[in-house]
Amino acid sequence: MSTEPRPGGPFHRSLAARLRSWFFTGLVIFGPVGATAYIAWWVVDTIDNWVKPLAPANLWPDTYLPVHVPGFGVVAVLIGLTLLGFLAANITGRTFLRIGEAMVDRTPVVRGLYKSFKQIFETVFSQSGDNFRRVGLVEFPMKGAWSVVFISSEPARAIADALPEQPMTSVFLPCTPNPTTGFYFFVPTADLIEIDMTPEDAAKLVMSAGLIQPEGQLALAAMARAAQIGKPNAAADASAP
Repeated sequence: MSTEPRPGGPFHRSLAARLRSWFFTGLVIFGPVGATAYIAWWVVDTIDNWVKPLAPANLWPDTYLPVHVPGFGVVAVLIGLTLLGFLAANITGRTFLRIGEAMVDRTPVVRGLYKSFKQIFETVFSQSGDNFRRVGLVEFPMKGAWSVVFISSEPARAIADALPEQPMTSVFLPCTPNPTTGFYFFVPTADLIEIDMTPEDAAKLVMSAGLIQPEGQLALAAMARAAQIGKPNAAADASAP
């Protein structure tokens, strides 16, 4: 009787399983590297295309080299922004900045756009503020369901006076998988649970739809359960060694 493995037998099934396993292993290794490289290349190439028409041709390395050298525009932007910040930090720079803002302030439509974008950039990139640097949990979209939010600030006086409950806190609830879109609303401060999680970990949690769990996830879940059943000490017990 022949002992050779028949087609479709255990040997072929084992080989197919190994090939499938190797393929997905390679995909897991290459996927993050390829996606990161593609996005980084796209950002660098986009900035280069923006800067290239503004700079003289004799300053670009491509003029003297037989191959394209990416990143010159990025370096130029970094140097330009740093120089702009240096100039704005002295008296002369602040004077020109005030003159420019005064001119913009007299221009309809542009005035509103400029002030809105300026406030957003000052809030997001401020080194001293804590807006969107704290993470919390709110009971949304229904009772018993908890969502991760970025804590913003207390509402302005005009809004706070119109709200039925006091005190209130404004929060931003990001959507999955794009955390740059979401919902901005006000919640009672007493119903907001601030958690010990960095904004980076919270963004990863939202973008991955929970597949990438940050450290302290058990403590986070315990906090939500404790808030639901009204036992604030349960979270501390869960996070204790």
